[in-house]
Amino acid sequence: MLLRMAVCARLCGGGQSRRCRRRQRHSQADQDSDSEMDMDDEEEEERVVGKTKDEPEGSSCHNSRPSGAGALGSGDSASASAGPPHPQSLLDLPPELLVEIFSSLPGTALPNLALVCKKFRQILNTETIWRRRCTEEFGMRDDLRKMEIVGMSSRDLYVKLLHPYRHILGLWQPDIGPYGGLLNVVVDGLFIIGWMYLPPHDPRVEDPMRRRPLFRIHMWEKNKATIECMYGHKGPHKGDIQTVKKDEFSTKCNQTDHHRMPGGRQEEFRTWLEEEWGRTLEDIFHEHMQELILMKFIYTSQYDNCLTYRRIYLPPCLPSDLLQPGLFKGTYGSHGLEIIMLSFHDSKAKATKLTGDPNVPAGQLTLEIDLNCPVRLPDLEHQRSMEELSRLVLGVHEEAQRGLQARDAPSEAAEADPPQGAEGVEPGAAACSAAPEAQPFVLPLGVMTRNEVYPRTCKMCFYGTGLIAGHGFTSPERTPGLFVLFDDDRFGFIWLELKSFSLYSRLTDQLSHAQAPSIERFEAMLRNMQSWTS
Repeated sequence: MLLRMAVCARLCGGGQSRRCRRRQRHSQADQDSDSEMDMDDEEEEERVVGKTKDEPEGSSCHNSRPSGAGALGSGDSASASAGPPHPQSLLDLPPELLVEIFSSLPGTALPNLALVCKKFRQILNTETIWRRRCTEEFGMRDDLRKMEIVGMSSRDLYVKLLHPYRHILGLWQPDIGPYGGLLNVVVDGLFIIGWMYLPPHDPRVEDPMRRRPLFRIHMWEKNKATIECMYGHKGPHKGDIQTVKKDEFSTKCNQTDHHRMPGGRQEEFRTWLEEEWGRTLEDIFHEHMQELILMKFIYTSQYDNCLTYRRIYLPPCLPSDLLQPGLFKGTYGSHGLEIIMLSFHDSKAKATKLTGDPNVPAGQLTLEIDLNCPVRLPDLEHQRSMEELSRLVLGVHEEAQRGLQARDAPSEAAEADPPQGAEGVEPGAAACSAAPEAQPFVLPLGVMTRNEVYPRTCKMCFYGTGLIAGHGFTSPERTPGLFVLFDDDRFGFIWLELKSFSLYSRLTDQLSHAQAPSIERFEAMLRNMQSWTS
């Protein structure tokens, strides 16, 4: 209360709020009658927010201040009446200017501003203020016109929907065991919708992402926010959202019977398989792949009624980065397409899984690239030889291992001359600075790939390691491979031990409310992601 009174004193340029208003009433005694001061809220709002045509300038209580007539001579009175007085506080400003000032403030500050005085509270009922807040903070423009049709005010939309649920906007990773996922919560029209992002059907890695709504929040009924679950095939039904703690929330379905299908689990599995893989089980001839698909269906269907989500951020971008960091779709053999996050850390590039599989789960570091170890490819004829590629990459691998041992050795070793590098290696990060020319590229014979059509030119290649593991993430180890940069939106990785090739393509969807507040917060998020599935 003391803080609020102090704020009022500061804004009014005088004493506390009651005394301020009392002083203004006394100074108005010779201009306004008591009946004018006691008018109801509706009439006073009309007088304050929009002046009538026949209202004289300065008749409002906020324009009158103690005149001090006894201290002024007749000449002073004449000079004072020559022009309007300069405003001494916010209360002296015209209402239209206050509307403009209040519209520029963040919406979170407006409730406290309404506590200052009655005039501020009345001005804050102006629709213009809340319409601007909805536009600037949540990107709503054309959607605001729809509100007029349904009779919803911008103030109600902001206060009852956008502001209370602003903390769930952005990117999230659902806790679905090793499989993970990517949820994007956005303001979509007059709704807040949680979209689950799904990779394209294997192996069409360059196709756009698919989306499926999991929940929505709206204000169509009873002028209050309503939460609905969108899972299943029977339309929206009752749901709930709970904020567990900072950067974490949970969804719950209150009518799980809407998730069931008349044909039972068999019909549900066939429908899920068509949506997830774009094919039937009979079309998948690989027995191991059939087992992986069935295992994923059984596991993920356990989470159709309750899910927990943890916030994730997009990686920060620096001018020195090899390419723009972000989200990519990549091929992972029998596991299908998965989503990874590419980020840069000094001389390292790291790819972290957002979706995973029973071997290497979501949250793990699938690729780690050493940008200090670029690899110069031989001519096309030698590129077709797996032995030649293995010789080049393993030579760099040995050099990198020796460098790690020297770094961990006593300080005398640090003063020794650095290694000169293996054949085919261009030592130093300086190779990244110059814009490289495109060079021909072809996969070695015997390397398996899900994509027969892949880029036949590349910009640069680097030594890196990929994470492989047994089922259940047993015996994980990092094995050497070759990172191939094709262009600004595509790269690949050749897994030497697996003799396979993964192609990655950038996710181009616009993702709002997803930027990391700082590099430190992003680094902490990456560490937490690994602990979620380790």
